[in-house]
Amino acid sequence: MEKYLTIPTSQEELENLKSGDYVYLTGTIYTARDAAHKRMYEAVQEGKELPVSLENQFVYYLGPTPAKEGQVIGSAGPTTSSRMDKYTPTMLEHGLKGMIGKGKRSKEVIQSIIKHKAIYFAAVGGAGALLSKCIKEAEVIAYNDLGTEAIRKLKVERFPVIVVIDSQGHNLYETAVEDFKKQLL
Repeated sequence: MEKYLTIPTSQEELENLKSGDYVYLTGTIYTARDAAHKRMYEAVQEGKELPVSLENQFVYYLGPTPAKEGQVIGSAGPTTSSRMDKYTPTMLEHGLKGMIGKGKRSKEVIQSIIKHKAIYFAAVGGAGALLSKCIKEAEVIAYNDLGTEAIRKLKVERFPVIVVIDSQGHNLYETAVEDFKKQLL
């Protein structure tokens, strides 16, 4: 099913999303990859304040290429999400509600998604140039020294994603395989 979501969004809207839904996101999302996640995780462990409040926010696992002249951002394809798995439960505990990346997530992350009623979305890997056209503004807001892995605040319009793991823990990567097997019979 195709849906449109303005973010930040309500908990009710998130809970209405189902694994397999095609969603177009409009609003503010943040970027953070491995190095930024590690720093945020360490900040939490040390009792320090995070550089951005994660409360009801979405994070896109992205390290964009440099923008060419006249562009807001360079190619903006997703990073493999499992690289953030060891940090994700802590980020969810601090209010994170949506994650955008590619690939499978650990059992611990899935349990944390369910516990915190969050959502894991996939963006199409290999479509970074096309995805960048949905990004209307991009601003580095933290960890500038990390270069492409700095945290960015993005304004997106109709950014296409697919719900992979919904707030109840239904996982498209598992159900799609089962559906395919049924079709073979």
